[in-house]
Amino acid sequence: MKAKSIKGNSTQVIQSALEQSMADGFKPTLAIVFLSVKQDREAVSRLLDEKGIQIFGATTAGEFIDGEIGEGSIAMMLIDINPAYFKLEFREINQETALEDAKKLGAIGKEIFNNSAFIIATGGVFIDGEQIIEGIIQGFGKPRSSEEREVTVFGGMAGDDLIAEKPLVFTNGKSEDDAIIALIIDEDKIDVRGIASCGWEAIGTTKTATKSEGNIVYTIDDKPALDMLMKYLGVEIKQEGDKGIVAFLNSWYYPLQLERENGDTVIRATRFANSENRSLICTGSVPEGSQIKFSLPPDFDAIETVVTECESIKDDAQQQADALIMFSCVSRHLSFGALIKEEIEQVQNVWNAPMAGFFTYGEYGKSKIGNNEFHNNACCIVALK
Repeated sequence: MKAKSIKGNSTQVIQSALEQSMADGFKPTLAIVFLSVKQDREAVSRLLDEKGIQIFGATTAGEFIDGEIGEGSIAMMLIDINPAYFKLEFREINQETALEDAKKLGAIGKEIFNNSAFIIATGGVFIDGEQIIEGIIQGFGKPRSSEEREVTVFGGMAGDDLIAEKPLVFTNGKSEDDAIIALIIDEDKIDVRGIASCGWEAIGTTKTATKSEGNIVYTIDDKPALDMLMKYLGVEIKQEGDKGIVAFLNSWYYPLQLERENGDTVIRATRFANSENRSLICTGSVPEGSQIKFSLPPDFDAIETVVTECESIKDDAQQQADALIMFSCVSRHLSFGALIKEEIEQVQNVWNAPMAGFFTYGEYGKSKIGNNEFHNNACCIVALK
């Protein structure tokens, strides 16, 4: 397997870069495409389609190859991989049926390969990411023999340059917001490993989500959830109309930390709220009775944490990869500013391979204890060999 990463600010620049990358006989069969909603998505897709290249695509809140970060641009990973080793699936989903839709996708993955790894991107702004990850796990099922492994899932939620209206996913001839694109890989042929790491610091005492439903938290310690967040963290909100759904621009910095029974923690960004019933609308489920803490933005030690945890999934220090895909929460870019380039470069140096990635609205990936989870505010790295 061979990979090359290219970038550009227009379809014309990408066309030139694509032709240059193929001038030495390189013949990619798959393109991982991350681009701004400002770009001509259909023109880029036609360009790749005409060359017989399959497309895994998502719109972004910023995109990059290696340490070169763009805004409003196109980043692309071109991979020459045996078409028998992967399958692309594109499926429409909606908020009410996300779990069942994802279960069907998981079952498809099991039918295609005994040991499947899913690299996914989801569109839309109200899809519950935890329903997606749980659905794929349920649909794929438990290993039926010693030769089969637990399913592997990595990926990210598409972005739309922080407009939060219509993030899209796309493939050859298809593009939707409420949809999921899945790159299903045969893990018996391609080594797929990765980790989702965060670094946000929990503060204060443990609290309880005393009333919640799905990804909506109504009360924390029996008090309105939005009021609790504003009281303890001083979060300001941007009102959209007199009543109803509101968005607070700095909510990315102050997520909830959800404590799992196994001792692990996952982040839940509170991207929207309801000013009428004072609830918080998270990007993933917060089960009623969950133990939670508020969080403060990380200091720069978080970058060291991410790099160390990326190193931990290597079998040995010399192990390399053929291609790297990164799904990094847009909150990391907002928090670290120009230093996010350092995080990207240091992670790439761990594996010494071409990289493409984008800034997401949520991340899918294995936590440091090995569980598939939906994350917020995380850096999720995937290494292919």
